[in-house]
Amino acid sequence: MSHGTSYDPYGVGEQQYREPQRYEEPQPYGEPQRYEEPYGRPYADVAGAPQDTYRPAYETRAARRERAQGEFPRQAPVQTPAPAVSPPDGPGTDSASEPRTESAAEPRAGGRAEARRAARRKKTSERPESLRRLVPQALVVAFLAGGTSAFVAEDKAVKLSVDGKERTLHTFADDVAELVADEGLDVGAHDVVAPAPGTELASGDEVVVRYGRPVHLTLDGQRRKVWTTEHTVDGALRQLGVRAEGAYLSASRSKRIAREGLRLDVRTERTVTIMADGRERTIRTNAATVREAVEEAGISLRGQDTTSVPPGSFPRDGQTVTVMRVTGSKEVREEPIAFDVQRTQDASLFAGTEVVVQPGRQGARRVTYALRTVNGVKQKPKRLKTEVVREPETQIVKVGTKPLPSSVSGADGLNWSGLAACESGGRPHVTDPSGTYGGLYQFDTRTWQGLGGSGRPQDAPAAEQTYRAKKLYVQRGASPWPHCGRRLYG
Repeated sequence: MSHGTSYDPYGVGEQQYREPQRYEEPQPYGEPQRYEEPYGRPYADVAGAPQDTYRPAYETRAARRERAQGEFPRQAPVQTPAPAVSPPDGPGTDSASEPRTESAAEPRAGGRAEARRAARRKKTSERPESLRRLVPQALVVAFLAGGTSAFVAEDKAVKLSVDGKERTLHTFADDVAELVADEGLDVGAHDVVAPAPGTELASGDEVVVRYGRPVHLTLDGQRRKVWTTEHTVDGALRQLGVRAEGAYLSASRSKRIAREGLRLDVRTERTVTIMADGRERTIRTNAATVREAVEEAGISLRGQDTTSVPPGSFPRDGQTVTVMRVTGSKEVREEPIAFDVQRTQDASLFAGTEVVVQPGRQGARRVTYALRTVNGVKQKPKRLKTEVVREPETQIVKVGTKPLPSSVSGADGLNWSGLAACESGGRPHVTDPSGTYGGLYQFDTRTWQGLGGSGRPQDAPAAEQTYRAKKLYVQRGASPWPHCGRRLYG
């Protein structure tokens, strides 16, 4: 067997192998006996390895000396006198005896037998030592081999799909959550991970990650923000459960939705009934406004025409819209403006007496109205604008505070209530059919004012009218009342 070098996968170092050493022991008959060292070079010969200093106690000094020199006695005739040696240590041997000299013809005492016993003892002692040194190496190799098996067993081949992009990778993650974290995937509340993050992983599993995308959706006029994990508008509509057949879409169905999201306007097809000019029309439409739906029905709005709901509102499914034909005109009217009354107290006038110092004057304003007829029915006029033509003037009135006298000399004791009942029926504010005479006693305005009254007699209190009538009687007697004057005496 030639010398060689074996590959060491675990870094122990190169091991040199050589032919086993052969030791010869002199034999009494024939060729010398050879003993092979079974495990090659001893472990202690490896560079840097610790040296084994243990030696059996039964080895003789000669055997130790011969071993140190690396030689064993060979079977050959001695030509020269052998050097003196110390006798071997052992039972029955005196270590203090003098050395002796062997002749060339006489073999050493016990040399052949002793060498044979020493070789057997060396072979017996070195074999357990070699085994003892090789056992740790075998354990290291077994440990590393087992660790490699465990290392390989923990490795898993997993297919990972992120937003449709698939790849196969090797991982030591125990579950889906650990795999997602190891790959640096930022997963939020609107994202989908399948299987669930706590699911344990095994080789051959498939993990799918789909990121959520915000969609600002306006569906039939209602705005809201939704999330989808689909990549296209068509997939998002299916995921959201939006019926898109016949619907209006602000983006094509194949448009991809980016991670930052998309604004999408969807108007589904609806049934709307239009009532106009005595006819009814029902249509299917995805119009954005009532006005557009009316136009799709083939109806035109002219002039002041309008609809029963605001024309710009969103048409609902099943809604009925009435078209109103409107005709109208404008009308200008002049209306009065009432004047204010200002009252001031006057101590020269009897209490209850009011005198108009400055009569009031009404103002005037010009008002413009819109007159409308809806489907042939006149509507209430609508005021459009107002313009003041003339400002009103305030009326000023004096109010008396002077107490009335209780009597008039020469007139007290007469039947004044009887006279009043005859002239006016006892009503202080009445006037005759011509408007000339008024009050309890039917004074004309000139006579009334001549007696100190103010204004008109029918506007004065009843007590003042009686007082003025007594003053007139003192001046002229019962002649002012030609028909009823006699009642004063009866």
